[in-house]
Amino acid sequence: FKSADETREFPLGKLELLNIGGVSIGKAVLEPGWKWSDSVKPIAQTKSCEAPHFQYHISGILRIKMDDGTEFDCKPGDISVLPPGHDAWVIGNEPAVLVDFQGMKDYAKVK
Repeated sequence: FKSADETREFPLGKLELLNIGGVSIGKAVLEPGWKWSDSVKPIAQTKSCEAPHFQYHISGILRIKMDDGTEFDCKPGDISVLPPGHDAWVIGNEPAVLVDFQGMKDYAKVK
């Protein structure tokens, strides 16, 4: 991600995208206090995050809450696969940094 093809900024976060052979890979940096429902929901205009994700978590802790109420934390070194229908927020004082191999093509993209 030394030279991203596109960068999208949103409250308390940033997404850098690489487009490789028609596939978008995103590196997200989510600052302490970031929450999808506060920072990205106004852009997405959906009840919850409808993007599927396949992520590798580099640093920080990201708490996920699925629409069915299930909650879990993603920590450094974790790989997560998330279907559409979730919220997420940063836990603690360290930014959550992750690489997403799916679902970032239209993430936080103004419609």
